Amino acid sequence: MSSSLTGAFGGGFRRAADAEDTSSNGSAWRIRLAALWWVGLVAGSLWLALAGLTLVLPENGDFPYSATFGHGAGLIGAVLLLASLLLPVLGRVGARLRHWGPWIVALAFGFIAWELATAKLEWLPMPFFPPPQAILEVFAEDWPKLGGSIVNSLILLSGGYLIGAAVGFVLGVAVGWSRAAGYWVHPVLRFVGPLPATAWLPLAFFVFPSSWSASTFLVALATGFPVTVLTWSGIAAANKSYYDVARTLGASQSFLIRKVAIPAALPHVFVGLFMGLGASFAVLVVAEMLGVKSGLGWYLQWAQGWAAYANMYAALIAMALMCSTLITLLFRLRDRVLSWQKGLVQW
Repeated sequence: MSSSLTGAFGGGFRRAADAEDTSSNGSAWRIRLAALWWVGLVAGSLWLALAGLTLVLPENGDFPYSATFGHGAGLIGAVLLLASLLLPVLGRVGARLRHWGPWIVALAFGFIAWELATAKLEWLPMPFFPPPQAILEVFAEDWPKLGGSIVNSLILLSGGYLIGAAVGFVLGVAVGWSRAAGYWVHPVLRFVGPLPATAWLPLAFFVFPSSWSASTFLVALATGFPVTVLTWSGIAAANKSYYDVARTLGASQSFLIRKVAIPAALPHVFVGLFMGLGASFAVLVVAEMLGVKSGLGWYLQWAQGWAAYANMYAALIAMALMCSTLITLLFRLRDRVLSWQKGLVQW
């Protein structure tokens, strides 16, 4: 009797729990569907409105790519409306649309305000504030020069960054491990390291045989200091018991450095690499503006000299995308190398 009552009540509770889970899942699904539907319809309508005002309203100026920009906005709006009708079968794409939907709406509002304030109503003066179709024209017609500048900036940045990171890592390990190295290197770091790398510009362009090598040195200098300091801190902060255990098992000095000290310091090393990458971006632009004949910094200065502000904004967009991509790749590398700390630092 007791077991039958227990089974009956247990079965009833399980059925009630299953019903509650089903109800909650259905409610969550309806909420997600409503959010996706709302975002898809609102965002699609706004992008279609952007296309309409771009193609229909008269412009205060000659912008050859207005039709291209308007048709592109209309295509985005049509795709979003179609996505809102196909939400039940979109799966992961629908989830991504729900996540980025508010940003898609905000971008549509931003482009509408930008288009009205520049090309249509001329609230913002030209040429200082070009409309979006003028920047699209730069990407379409001046891409060889802009693309070449991006490639040259990447080559210069990668060379200086890799040299600075390698030298900084070796110095950091040496200072953190060896008292003799710390005795000689630490005062130099405290004296030279805090100086901005751009302060060495006059001397670098005088000492080095070419502006390219001088710029590479400045980027390496900006990268090396934070990598050295953070690597040194990571080596010094390693748990001493790790060394004791390794020595008990017969580890040599080189084994302690390679297999104990460096792995323990890697989280600090990656912090230094992030800081060095951010510092190298600033030095890269300044160095290219002053001496290098091709690169995004040079392109910015060239655009400003010719009052080609649309080109300048296009270069800024390209630079932002390049820097963001490089930082993202470095984070991916960190998550792969430090798998036990994956997701601990967000970007």
